[in-house]
Amino acid sequence: MPGTLFDDPPEPKSGAGSGTPLADRMRPRSLDEVVGQEAIVGAGGGLAGAIAADRVPSLILWGPPGTGKTSIAEVIARETAFRFVPFSAVRSGIREVKEVMADAERWRASQGRRTILFVDEIHRFNRSQQDAFLPFVERGDIVLIGATTENPSFELNAALLSRCQVVVLEPLGLDPLVTIARTALADTERGLGDSGVTVRDEALAGLAQLASGDARRCLNLLEAVVEDARRRDEPEVTAGDVRRIAQRKVLVYDKAGEEHFNLISALHKSLREGDPDAGLYWLARMLGAGEDPLYVARRLVRFASEDVGLADPDALGRSVAAWEAYRRLGSPEGDLALAELVVDLALAPKSNAVYRAWAEARRTVEESPAEPVPASLRNAPTALMKELGYGRGYAYAPDEPEGVAGLECLPPSVAGRVFYVPREAGREAELARRLERWRAARERARRARGE
Repeated sequence: MPGTLFDDPPEPKSGAGSGTPLADRMRPRSLDEVVGQEAIVGAGGGLAGAIAADRVPSLILWGPPGTGKTSIAEVIARETAFRFVPFSAVRSGIREVKEVMADAERWRASQGRRTILFVDEIHRFNRSQQDAFLPFVERGDIVLIGATTENPSFELNAALLSRCQVVVLEPLGLDPLVTIARTALADTERGLGDSGVTVRDEALAGLAQLASGDARRCLNLLEAVVEDARRRDEPEVTAGDVRRIAQRKVLVYDKAGEEHFNLISALHKSLREGDPDAGLYWLARMLGAGEDPLYVARRLVRFASEDVGLADPDALGRSVAAWEAYRRLGSPEGDLALAELVVDLALAPKSNAVYRAWAEARRTVEESPAEPVPASLRNAPTALMKELGYGRGYAYAPDEPEGVAGLECLPPSVAGRVFYVPREAGREAELARRLERWRAARERARRARGE
C-alpha cells in the first residue's frame, strides 16, 4: 500500500497558511497535551503506565467523533518504540489487510520492532476482514489499535474483541473544550497566535457549547470565526459572531448508529418515568438533529400501547391522531402535535399489563403443542360436523344471567392459564374489578354445569 505506511506518526503541518485545518495542526504531540481524557492517559490513567513501560496492549478506542481517538493512537506511537502504520477501514479491503500483516511480520523478524496498526473506523470491516488480524495479534507481530464510534460489542466479532482492551472516550466537557480553544489561540507555531484576533470569554463558552463534546468541531468553528474577524478587519470575536457563523447548533447524531437508539431510549424512559420536561428535551434533541419526525411519532404510538396500555386506552387513539396531524402539517407546525403528545403520554397513567400478557401468550404458543380448538368452540354449519361433536356443550354467554357461560376456551394443556393481570392504574383498575367479577361468575357457571 504505497504512501500509507510510515515508521512514525506524521507531524502536524505548521501555521495557519499551511492549508491544513486547525484541528489537524493542533493534534496533541505528547500525553501532556491530551486534554479532557485524563482518566485514560493522565498520570493515574490506565494507559500511562503501559506507555511508559513500552507494553501497550491491543486497544479498541470507542467514543464519539472529536474525542481524541486518533490523537491518542499517534501519541502512543510517538512515545513508544513501536512502528506506526495507519490504516483506513473505509478505503481498504482484505488484500490490503493481508499485505500490512505480512509487512509487520517481516519487520518484527528482521529488526525486532513491533508495529502499531491503527485502524480508523474499524467497525466498517466485515467479520472475515476482522478475522485476518487475529493470528498476528496473538503472535505479537502487531499491536492493534482500532478506533470506532460504534458500540464494539455489536460491531466487532467476539474473537477479536476478547484480544483487545476496550477504552471508552467520553465527549469532552465545556472546560476542556475552552482549554483546547485557548491553547490554539495562544500557539504561534501551529495555531492562531499570530492572527491578531482575540476571542472574548463568552464567545469561547459559546464555541464549547456548540461543539457538543467534539474538539474537532470546536477548533473548526474557532478557525472560522477568527478568519471571519480577519476578513472584516475586526480585532475581537464576540458571542454574537460565534452564533452568526455557527447559525445553529449541529447536534451529534447518527440515525443509523448507537446515538439514534440512545436518544429514542432516553425519550421512551423519560415518558415511562412520568417526566414531561425530560420528554420534551429529548424530543427537541432528536428533531433538532434531523431525526425523521414520523419515526418519533411511530415510537410514541408504540409507547401508548406498550406502556400506557389499558390504564388509558384512549391514549392510543390520541397518539395516532398526533401522528396523522404531523403527517398532514409537517414541520414546524406539526412539531407541536408531537410535543403535546409527549407531555400527554408522560402524564398518562401507565400499565404494561397487556404488553406482558401478549409476550406470555406468544411464549406459551411457542412452547406448547398446537392442540385442536375445543369442540364446544367450533362452529357446526353441517350435519356431519354436528354429529362429530362440533359445538357440543356451547352456551351463548349473553343469554346467561351473569353474562358468562363458564366455557373453558383454552386447549387442555394450557387450560386455566392467566396471561392478563391488570394493574390498579387509571382505567385498568376498573377493568381489574370487572375481570375479577367475570372470573368468579365463570367459575360459578362451571360448577352449575357440573364441571
